[in-house]
Amino acid sequence: MKTADAAQLTLPVSARDHQFGDRRAAVTIVEYGDYECPYCARAHLVVKDLADRLGDAWNFVFRNFPLTTIHPHAQHAAEAAEAAGAQGLFWEMHDYLFLHQDSLSDRDLVRDASLLGVEEQQFVDDLRDHKFADRVREDFLSGARSGVNGTPTFFINGVRYDGPIESGSILAAIELASASG
Repeated sequence: MKTADAAQLTLPVSARDHQFGDRRAAVTIVEYGDYECPYCARAHLVVKDLADRLGDAWNFVFRNFPLTTIHPHAQHAAEAAEAAGAQGLFWEMHDYLFLHQDSLSDRDLVRDASLLGVEEQQFVDDLRDHKFADRVREDFLSGARSGVNGTPTFFINGVRYDGPIESGSILAAIELASASG
């Protein structure tokens, strides 16, 4: 529900974002998440359930929000997802990271990305050079400007969703957003 004091998404969704679903859908959900956050791992399962239920009736966007003060591997995991994304494997790496939060060392990231099919030397070079650190920082700063201070944080059609992170509640919010469209 939109209220006068509801936090608004400050950076509009664009082609730079990692998206799945239908980009023209009536509802777009943006998640700011951290690959080392256990709450984000649970939210990831909710997002997968929503994807199964909604198919292309929505658009989903993931943006990085690594909480580095409490999650020491979150920044590099986000860079690893971006490096895999540069090779066309963002969503595969994204899913893998959330399912394997206990193995986010650099060695684990390289091994896991190789299993997913990345060109290993390019991936290693990108991680070593922090090629995607600026991209991760852009996501983080856009979240901070939008009032994100923890993970996961969701926005439905640009308005922060503060309800429970469970399928039924989010589906109800999606229906409300679609109706007010």
